[in-house]
Amino acid sequence: MSCFDNIILATDSYKVSHYRQYPPGTEYVYSYFESRGGVFEEVVFFGLQYFIKRYLCGVVVTEDKIAYAKEILDSHMGPGHFNEEGWRHILTAHGGMLPISIKAVPEGTVVPVKNALFTMVNTDPKCFWLTNYLETLMVEVWYPMTVATNSREQKKLLLKALAATGGDPSNADLQLHDFGYRGVSSVESAAIGGAAHLVSFQGTDTMAALICVKHYYKGGEALIPGINVTVPVPGISIPAAEHSTITSWGREGELDAFRNMLTQYPEGVVAVVSDSYDIFNACSNLWGTELKEMIKNRKGRLVVRPDSGEPMEIVPLLLDLLGKAFEEDVTTTSTGHKLLPPYIRLIQGDGISYESLGGILDAAAAKGWAAENLVFGSGGALLQKLHRDTQKCAFKCSEIIKADGLATLVYKDPITDKGKQSKKGRLTLEMQNGKLTTVTEGKGDPSKDVLIEVFRNGVMTVEHAFKDVRARAVIPPL
Repeated sequence: MSCFDNIILATDSYKVSHYRQYPPGTEYVYSYFESRGGVFEEVVFFGLQYFIKRYLCGVVVTEDKIAYAKEILDSHMGPGHFNEEGWRHILTAHGGMLPISIKAVPEGTVVPVKNALFTMVNTDPKCFWLTNYLETLMVEVWYPMTVATNSREQKKLLLKALAATGGDPSNADLQLHDFGYRGVSSVESAAIGGAAHLVSFQGTDTMAALICVKHYYKGGEALIPGINVTVPVPGISIPAAEHSTITSWGREGELDAFRNMLTQYPEGVVAVVSDSYDIFNACSNLWGTELKEMIKNRKGRLVVRPDSGEPMEIVPLLLDLLGKAFEEDVTTTSTGHKLLPPYIRLIQGDGISYESLGGILDAAAAKGWAAENLVFGSGGALLQKLHRDTQKCAFKCSEIIKADGLATLVYKDPITDKGKQSKKGRLTLEMQNGKLTTVTEGKGDPSKDVLIEVFRNGVMTVEHAFKDVRARAVIPPL
């Protein structure tokens, strides 16, 4: 067990004191999570299942954890602030399992912003303080949700470009490859962020994501293109060179390094970073002349990778160079755009983000090149250059119930920022006029509620398979 696996300490310090701050007689605290707006107008809900299974399921409160939390908090905040009685009640009355109910939209569902995505309420009136004590941990769903949303929006750009240049839309599944493992803040971030990317794509070099999906989302599969073989992991990758495996041959040995890649991998797809010295010489002379016949006779595809320069300028230029070198096999799509022969493609893995991707695709199309010629890799912008306010994620209390059974509407409405106004009362998420809409103040129809209970009293009540998550997030025909 990790030293961080103590639910009592998995919160902000000030929440330790909140059990004394609710109105007298409070028995139930009901709260919800939403995206209040942000960069995108809709979000892909994903990641809650990971946090529930990782942190909430089963016996999570023990005598040892209570004792350790008391030791830490008495020193951190001073004696008398730790709610030892409350946690001990969870241990004795519930066997250390959390008396909480969570209802959520099915994972993978695409929901317009400003809607409830999940709700939480305590199931034991003595644990009214527990709902918002868990906010710190549960709000971290913002991260996989935002990654999944950002990736899906980039897939829209790819699908649009493929349609405009006569490409096969199925190619989009492998056109944005996750390079983000080294650029994130932790292995856990790589796992859940990488898994979120795989909701819409099948290409990844973030192996932690594969483990996350297999362990927390009932597996997941990927289809290997060309041979149409399905493998029991949600993402696939290929052999590829890095600068060290090329530059270790020396500047004069670059041709030998390239030849070695083709020799070591005589079949299948292989990617080779080619800008260690002179990307233009590499495309025109090394790949395009010296190794041309070897590339053409190989049973597979070479993917040339530039890794520097301004992508909007470099990508069309390199397509022109490769097109000239292999012009005898260049074809055109149904829209008249040029397509490199199937044995060679280009991957741009530097400077790729939602903001840059569309411009690169447009620049290539403007020079007459089809989007199908290109694959992209994204790292920091995919998994790290995001934050909670990218989609303005928040968790707020909307109702309390006191011992007399009467419910009180709870909300915030700051005069200085109406965008932070919160919802009131019990919430349902219902389909109205073809659009998911949150109904507030308990006025909704429970029979139409899309939110379903996924966790109750320490047990996961509904578990989503990754294939179903992916199916819900599919982008409709553009």
